[in-house]
Amino acid sequence: MFKKLSFALLAGAFALAACAADNQNGAGATAKPAAEQVVRAALQKLAPGVQIDSIAPAPMPGFYQVIGSGQLVYVSTDGKYMLNGDLVDLGSRRNLSERAWADFRKGELAKVPAAQRIVFAPPHPKYTVTVFSDVNCGYCRMFHSHIAQLNAEGIAVEYLAWPREGVTTTAGNPTDTYSEMVSVWCAADRKAAFTAAKQGKQPKPAQCANPVKDEFDLGVRLGVTGTPTILGPDGMVLGGYVPPDKLLQLLQQGDKGG
Repeated sequence: MFKKLSFALLAGAFALAACAADNQNGAGATAKPAAEQVVRAALQKLAPGVQIDSIAPAPMPGFYQVIGSGQLVYVSTDGKYMLNGDLVDLGSRRNLSERAWADFRKGELAKVPAAQRIVFAPPHPKYTVTVFSDVNCGYCRMFHSHIAQLNAEGIAVEYLAWPREGVTTTAGNPTDTYSEMVSVWCAADRKAAFTAAKQGKQPKPAQCANPVKDEFDLGVRLGVTGTPTILGPDGMVLGGYVPPDKLLQLLQQGDKGG
């Protein structure tokens, strides 16, 4: 699931964050375990200004598990070593890194208000998936072309905005895709505007208070690197483009703990 990154590249990814978590915690930082403070200090030295989203003792003795800026790494309690990769429990053959990511995603997604999502759902859904989507990408359009079938299978789809071109160009101007997605989220009938955009129809330009940038930033923090990214109810990544029958199978397997 995870790409192998050089420490320099990983540091660059961490450094995208704006504020240091230690500065946010003030005097409460003294209450943290000494090992956690050592780990935080080591990461601050590696990537000044890093924002740590989650830090906790790792299942592997002698290490902390850290999530920040779309990366999950393991740092030794003495602050000397960092590992970037999957942690697998050989006894149960479970990918513990995947499970940690899923739990983090589930918690963060729960904070997104329903009003900021574009939802296509049957009357009584059996399953709900969250999809980070772009209005222009081919596979996103293909996935949405099956929305009626997905709903018929009892699957509710909750879309979040993720303009794959990013929010701004190198010149600092809004990207075309970002502007289109803002227009969709600001439309009087967002579902109709969303479906029309998926069919290649340019949305009517509109501006309003909207969550597009926040949802893009959230996707980056959750490790999203492309569209579509489909997340199950438990926060696990189910894939990019997945046809309705296969998606239903994956959700049913999740019910059985598969």
